Amino acid sequence: MPVDARPTVSRSRYECPVVAPYRLDLTVSVLRRLSTNVVDLLTPDGQYRRVLGGARHPVTVDVTQVSPEMLTVTIEGDEREHCGALVLVRRMLGVDCDLTHFDRTAAGMPWLTRLAARTRGVRPPRYPTLWEACVNAIVFQQVSLQAASAIIRRLIVALGPTLDSGGVPLYAFPGPATIQGVKDDLLRAAGLSLGKLTTVRRVGEALATGALDETMLEERPSPAAAALLRGIKGIGPWTAAVILLRGLGRLDVFPAHDTSVARNLMLVSGPAQVDIETVLRALSPQQGMLYYLLLLARLEARNDVGRASAAAATPGTSPRRSLAASEPTGRARRPKEIELTNQRRW
Repeated sequence: MPVDARPTVSRSRYECPVVAPYRLDLTVSVLRRLSTNVVDLLTPDGQYRRVLGGARHPVTVDVTQVSPEMLTVTIEGDEREHCGALVLVRRMLGVDCDLTHFDRTAAGMPWLTRLAARTRGVRPPRYPTLWEACVNAIVFQQVSLQAASAIIRRLIVALGPTLDSGGVPLYAFPGPATIQGVKDDLLRAAGLSLGKLTTVRRVGEALATGALDETMLEERPSPAAAALLRGIKGIGPWTAAVILLRGLGRLDVFPAHDTSVARNLMLVSGPAQVDIETVLRALSPQQGMLYYLLLLARLEARNDVGRASAAAATPGTSPRRSLAASEPTGRARRPKEIELTNQRRW
């Protein structure tokens, strides 16, 4: 039986052009939700850091916005994984998404104009895998942002493998085989209800048997993709919409009947009377971006926009920041702890 060759480990930096305006801090903020997230990290100097599972070995990625038009992506790990990781990072951070229609339409809605202006540059993020999107959506069913985030964090700390990066532990999101292989007691101890635990296991089984995969969803329009997801017991319309939005980047869906969305809408609109169905029709086919803007408004109220991750911060390094206070200056900020062996343009 052939043995996989010993991996050649390298650190390489790639330039990743983006169309301005682009805001890495805002995009990562809506990807991770809260700064207590232990997988998607923001460092005190605004660098995005996480572990990505490759086909053979995991790699670490560090993304820095060095100007309004440029990101640099530093990858450390098996050289054979670099190309795939670069493609994945671009997809995760939404760098190729054109939001012209949404921006133009949102600017014409008086109650949304100010928020849309302050959040210009945020792009729709997506999880690196369908599995991660499904687990997150299931855990967030019918519980608060804080409670669901705490459950996910306990689950990852208990099961996720770690890599060391400059003295900071980086947690990888546990794969389906890991979660399927542990006893219910451990998952219940993390805070998963029996119903959610069972749904997560059903998704893991569907992925393992080929009854569900990303290609099946990608080749279907959103209504048909949502119907396929709803075929798994425990996944309803809201969960299917969140999976499509956060897992496949489908902006033509919106998680309706969400109490937190309703609260965030009231936070933004104030006394103005807003007919959400009319708004969604006007923003279509990019109405999913409204979900991210409303989330940013809530995070701003919590002082959690662009805040350094708890796992990466040191005392005194997380000053209060607003949506408008974190725009890139154009001054390059190079990763300090990594000695680069290559630099390429992507």
